[in-house]
Amino acid sequence: MLGCDFSSAPSRRKHIVLAWGSCDGQRVRLTQLQAVGSFADFSAALDSAPRWLGAFDLPFGLPRELVDTLGWPLDWHACMAHYQSLTRPEIRAQFAAFCNARPVGAKFAHRATDVPAGSSPSMKWVNPPVAYMLHAGVPLLLAANAYFPGLQPPPAQVQRVALEAYPGMLAREILGARSYKSDDHAKQTPERLIARKDLLNALELGQSRWQLRLHLSHAQRDALVADASGDALDAVLCLVQAAWADVRHQHGDPLYGLPSTVDPLEGWIVGA
Repeated sequence: MLGCDFSSAPSRRKHIVLAWGSCDGQRVRLTQLQAVGSFADFSAALDSAPRWLGAFDLPFGLPRELVDTLGWPLDWHACMAHYQSLTRPEIRAQFAAFCNARPVGAKFAHRATDVPAGSSPSMKWVNPPVAYMLHAGVPLLLAANAYFPGLQPPPAQVQRVALEAYPGMLAREILGARSYKSDDHAKQTPERLIARKDLLNALELGQSRWQLRLHLSHAQRDALVADASGDALDAVLCLVQAAWADVRHQHGDPLYGLPSTVDPLEGWIVGA
């Protein structure tokens, strides 16, 4: 299985990070951290394993209210195909027009999962640009023949499973409002370093509602603490969410822990 910290604009300076691992009962083992600097390398990494269950830090769907207002297809596959056909400037223009027509304080439409997860609306195109992450990431996962529980009927044989994750949800459960990362060097403070240590310590001890214990080598732990951007740690948090979904599935849940009422257009963040 794997957890993924995704980027809508990967480069040699800002990687997509994959945390590969396994789950044995309630124990999650990190086996490899893999950083890739392009979408082509990301696809190659996904294709390197014939079977996987992955939790990816990017939205898989748009708010139903937004899609309906714009007159886009209400079927998820058709909606994603239409969304993929648009350029980023076209997406920004249509989303901005939608927001400009709404009252102050309610500019963005939200998915049902956003409130329990505490996540940004998936139509947001800045800070963070999750709308562009969806635009880039979902087509790559579809090209990898991934199955999206809750958004697609299950195939006859499931080889690869893609789940939407949000590492901030699990981090906040443990740290509260404490920040543990920043891409801004000036904000990579000792306080954030201590927060990363505390977060990893809690994960290793299984001190969360997930009741999973993360197993790391000393070298892995040091690398995660040293990464002030938090990208590698976010990938590991997604790996833990993938493991939680796998445990649910092993206990007979066909939706990998997603609610049975999941909107088949919007999707759901695993564990929310």
